[in-house]
Amino acid sequence: MNEQAERIISAGIDIGTSTTKLVISELSLRNVAGGGQVPKIEITDKKILYRSPIFKTPLLSDTVIDIPAVQSMVESEYHQAGITIENIQTGAVIITGETATKQNAEEMVYRLSKAAGEFLVAAAGPDLEGIIAAKGSGAYQHSIETGKTIANIDIGGGTANIAVYRSGMLCGTCTLHIGGRLVEWEGAKVKVAPSIGKWLKSKGHSPLNVDGVIIANEMSKVLSGFLAGSFTKEDELLLVGKEPSWTGRIDVLMFSGGVSDCIYHEERADKSFQDIGMMLATSIKENEVLAAWEWEQPVETVRATVLGAGTHTTEISGATIEVNDSHLPVRNIPVYRIDFQGVLDDGTWTMAQSVQDAITIYDPLKEGLNFAFYLTNLPYLSFRDIQQLAAEFTEALMQKPNQQQPLIIVMDSDYGKVLGQTFLANRPDLPVICIDQTQVEHGDYLDIGRLLRTGVVPVVVKTLTFHN
Repeated sequence: MNEQAERIISAGIDIGTSTTKLVISELSLRNVAGGGQVPKIEITDKKILYRSPIFKTPLLSDTVIDIPAVQSMVESEYHQAGITIENIQTGAVIITGETATKQNAEEMVYRLSKAAGEFLVAAAGPDLEGIIAAKGSGAYQHSIETGKTIANIDIGGGTANIAVYRSGMLCGTCTLHIGGRLVEWEGAKVKVAPSIGKWLKSKGHSPLNVDGVIIANEMSKVLSGFLAGSFTKEDELLLVGKEPSWTGRIDVLMFSGGVSDCIYHEERADKSFQDIGMMLATSIKENEVLAAWEWEQPVETVRATVLGAGTHTTEISGATIEVNDSHLPVRNIPVYRIDFQGVLDDGTWTMAQSVQDAITIYDPLKEGLNFAFYLTNLPYLSFRDIQQLAAEFTEALMQKPNQQQPLIIVMDSDYGKVLGQTFLANRPDLPVICIDQTQVEHGDYLDIGRLLRTGVVPVVVKTLTFHN
C-alpha cells in the first residue's frame, strides 16, 4: 500500500433553475489506519482548484434545456481551468430546482456525463440536493463542531431545499416551492410558475396581477412555519414531496443558494434578473419569526450546491476489495438490500428469494439489466461461512438472465476481498466487483469508478429522481 497521499481530480457541475456553475477540486487520499491494521483509505483533504463564473442556465424554452449550450459551457470552463476530460476521476453533475422538471432533464444528465469525462454523475432529487448544499455551505461541518441542530435552507430560483443536521447526523429534509424565479417580469408582463399557482389562488391572489413584495412576505411566512413545525394545509401546497422529516427544535439557521447571495450581499453583481429574488431575501431578513433564531453565515452561498457536488459526493471504498478494473467504471446501478440481521442462516436461506425479488424490481422484462446487492448486518464470518454464503449466492444467481454481466456486491463490513475471491473460485468466468466499507440503502443508485493506485475505488451513492 502506498503510504503517500494520492490525489484525484473531481468536477462538480450544478445546472440550476437560474444559474449554472462548475468547480474543479483536488481530493487527497491517505491510509489512516495504523501499522499492521487493515488499510483504511480516506479523503483527508479537499482543495478547490477552479471556480467558474456564474452563468445563466441556457434554456430553449420554459420546458427544454439547451443541452449543446451547456456542453459548450462545460468544455470552455475545463479549458479555462487548464484540465482535460481525461483528468477527471470523480465528481457529480447536479440538476437542481425547477430544472429537474424540464422535458429533457434526464437526457441532459446522460449526455453531459459523456461530454464531461469518465466521471461519476448524479442528478439530484430534492432531498439529495438539500444534503449536498448543506455540506457545501458549511452547515454540516458547523453542526459537528458545535453539536447544535442546524437547518440549512438552500434557496435558488425554483425551490428551497432544507436539510437539518445535528452533530453531523442528518435529522431530516424538506423541499418547498419557494424561490427567486417563481415570479418574474418581462416589461409590464408578469410570469408566475405553475408550481405556485394553486397556492396563490388559496391566498386570494390572481396569477395575472401579483405584488412581488406581498408574495415574498407570504413565502417567508410559509418557510418560518415549516421550520417551526407550525405549517397549515395551505402551506402544504408549496411542498415538493413529503413533509419535514426531522424532529425536535432547530437551534441555528444557515442560508445558501442564489437568494442567500442577496441576503448576505456577497456576489449578486448581475441585477438583470427581473424576479422576486431580492424581495424574497429582504422579506426573509425582516421576518420576525426567522429573526428569533440564531443565524450562522455560510462559507458559501450561491456556490454551495456545486461545491458540495465537487467535494462531498464522492466516498472511498475499503481497501479489502475484489474488482476487475476492465469492468469499471459502472454507472447508475440500482441497489437491492439484503439484511442478514446478524444471522447467516436466515440470510442464505432467503438468498434465492432475494435474487428473484431483485430481478422482479430492476429487470422485470428479463432484459439482462444489472443491479447491485448490498449485504448488511452480517455476523462474524469464518472462512467456512464465507464459502457457504458464496455457494448459496452462486446458486441463486443462476436465475439472472444475463450470466456474463458483472456480479456487483457492496458490503459495510471488511469481507469484500475474501468473498469476491471465493466467488471467483466457484465461477472463474464470472466478473466480480465486490467492494466494502460502503453504506448504501435499498433503492439507491451507485457509480463506481476505476481502481486507484491506493487499491480503492471512488463511489458515488445517488438518486436519479427527476421530479415532476
